[in-house]
Amino acid sequence: MTETQGGAWLGFSLKGQRYAVSLASVREVIRPGDITPVPGSPDDVLGIVNLRGQIVPVLDGRRRFGLDAAIEVGAAESQRVIVFDDSGSVVGMRIDVIGDMLTFAADEVAPPPPGRAERRDDPVSGVITRDDGFIALVDVARLCRA
Repeated sequence: MTETQGGAWLGFSLKGQRYAVSLASVREVIRPGDITPVPGSPDDVLGIVNLRGQIVPVLDGRRRFGLDAAIEVGAAESQRVIVFDDSGSVVGMRIDVIGDMLTFAADEVAPPPPGRAERRDDPVSGVITRDDGFIALVDVARLCRA
């Protein structure tokens, strides 16, 4: 898996859980702004944004990862949208808190916890351990599935 071969990764949090995506897949990080809902879209799609003339679908990170979507009072200020470029497909995902840059070696990556692999569309491709817990590594191609 090329996605989990180490390198530079961008950390973020959803509902207190920590994740990271390969920096090579991140186009930019923006404030949520005005997201226009799209009737009939899947539950994990918040809507679309106009990003300098390009229409970009925005996923709800919490719903995409199977977490409670309710936003706590005061939490909206720290939210951001990570904009991914997956082989020309541009997709955004709203996250709770942007985290630190991470680097690690490929041999530090463990497989996802048992049960996660049963979901074909599960975007978690592996985990790394840090002193303060685990960080789930996200496969952007699976996250941005059509």
